[in-house]
Amino acid sequence: MKKQKQTKQSINRQELEARILRSAEIVFAEKGYNGSSMEAIAAVAKISKQNLIYYFSNKELLYKRVLKEMLDIWIEKLSFLEKDGDTPEQVIRRYVHEKMQLSRLYPNGSKVFAHEIISGAPMLKDYLVSHLKPQFERDVKLVKSWISKGLIADIDAEHLFFTIWAATQTYADFSLQMEVLLAKTSLDEDDFERAELAVTEFVMRALGAKKIN
Repeated sequence: MKKQKQTKQSINRQELEARILRSAEIVFAEKGYNGSSMEAIAAVAKISKQNLIYYFSNKELLYKRVLKEMLDIWIEKLSFLEKDGDTPEQVIRRYVHEKMQLSRLYPNGSKVFAHEIISGAPMLKDYLVSHLKPQFERDVKLVKSWISKGLIADIDAEHLFFTIWAATQTYADFSLQMEVLLAKTSLDEDDFERAELAVTEFVMRALGAKKIN
């Protein structure tokens, strides 16, 4: 019985911590780091400030956790991993799909990440160097190997990634612009499917691949 109670407490703690992080994403996305407060985050999470501080002792610690969690999700899901029999087109199509899904499912986390980068990444730069850069270099090496084998057009491998990131993250970071121009109150699943197809087809054509049906 005691072990079962501890397990339940552990689950409850994980659920509350996840709620705090999602609430922090909302506040940091709307207000930026400097404009946010622990009181505002506690209010969105619907807990007391004292309870919030029990889990995260200060705003900087919570902000860094939000940023690192977003980057960890990005690194976990976004890698040019070749499976047996995969063509470059299949790898890239899967990559664009996952990136678009992140923009759809984690729009606030993406905005927080964008704010941090625009600000010069004062709290994330070291983490970018130690975690994102090694994966980026591996993925660039793979793209260059495709080029050398004549599987895709001779393009700038590094800027291929920058272009995909910009084209997909805009649906999270600048969603309001899309909503205004498309006369929508919010982007729905159909909008993201349409966007994914457009971005993927654009990339495929740049690589000299045939149009995706």
